[in-house]
Amino acid sequence: MLGGTPSALARRLAAELLGTAFLVATVVGSGIMAETLTKDTALALLGDTLPTGAILVVLITIFAPISGAHFNPAVSLVFWLKRELPRREAALYVLAQIFGGIAGTIAAHLMFALPLLSVSLKARTGGAQWFAEWVATFGLITTILAGILFARASVPWLVGLYITAAYWFTASTSFANPAVAIARSLTNTFSGIRPVDLPGFVVAQLFGAVCGAAVATWLLRGAPETLNVKAEL
Repeated sequence: MLGGTPSALARRLAAELLGTAFLVATVVGSGIMAETLTKDTALALLGDTLPTGAILVVLITIFAPISGAHFNPAVSLVFWLKRELPRREAALYVLAQIFGGIAGTIAAHLMFALPLLSVSLKARTGGAQWFAEWVATFGLITTILAGILFARASVPWLVGLYITAAYWFTASTSFANPAVAIARSLTNTFSGIRPVDLPGFVVAQLFGAVCGAAVATWLLRGAPETLNVKAEL
């Protein structure tokens, strides 16, 4: 467990808020920039993808030593289920992530001289989209848990590269994060999602996270011992 003094908890919450804010500002801001510069949807998506993957590497690297760099209620849920994050702190993490995400949307809008908040009109719904979010979040959690076990120092790169890939192989463009989804419902720009479509995404993300944690825990059980035996052979 992270534990620590009240001041240490405050620093962790600040790291989660700032990290999620910068993540969302990148997602929304790069989407606005891409949409401004090109009418080619594929090129605009690429312009949104690369900055998002890059900023994840940076944010996880600098904030992981402070808070664990969750920036995602689905990730905090998994670490609570694994009893590595107390329930109260997990709840505070989620609140910090949600408020940080909203702050990120506001920051992106301010940078591009848009209204502080604007309800999205972009439809993202249906079984295929929900399944895509389940897949995206399942894969993200598996990547994180396996990365921590096998290559902890590489986790920032693993997560950044996974999200970069998942932007393109999932039909939903891989939100994989309830806090980011909420923040993106407040921008009527390239990266937006209608508020009415949020519940389906959030449920799929949380279910995907739980499934990913269950499968990864089973798959990785005893893995270090197995690798050691193979190395000796």
